[in-house]
Amino acid sequence: MAASRPTLRVDKWLWQARFFKTRGLAAKTVASGRVRANSDRLAKASAQVGPGDILTFPQGRRIRVVRVLALGERRGPATEAAALYEDLTPPEETTPAPAAGGDRKGRPTKKERREIDRIRPRALD
Repeated sequence: MAASRPTLRVDKWLWQARFFKTRGLAAKTVASGRVRANSDRLAKASAQVGPGDILTFPQGRRIRVVRVLALGERRGPATEAAALYEDLTPPEETTPAPAAGGDRKGRPTKKERREIDRIRPRALD
């Protein structure tokens, strides 16, 4: 008989590892079919995960990929939660910030209004 590996519910693990603020949010994400374990879509929050499993799930606007390293005993501080997983998410591509005053939106500055007035004088009332 093979020794069974320790496992934990996926919604509980995602909550303990601090990827979701509440266990209910984690369960809802799993139930919606947006969480994968080892490239298999999980349909129930009661699905079991254990050390070595790779989870893929959305978090905000990012897709997170993590390897489960350990199962937590409780939802502790962030430092304790970070020890539960290895982050395999590729680094997010950053776009350079636009130059100051470049493609501005909103109201023009006083200097810009003067330039506009010089080009196109205002109509008199």
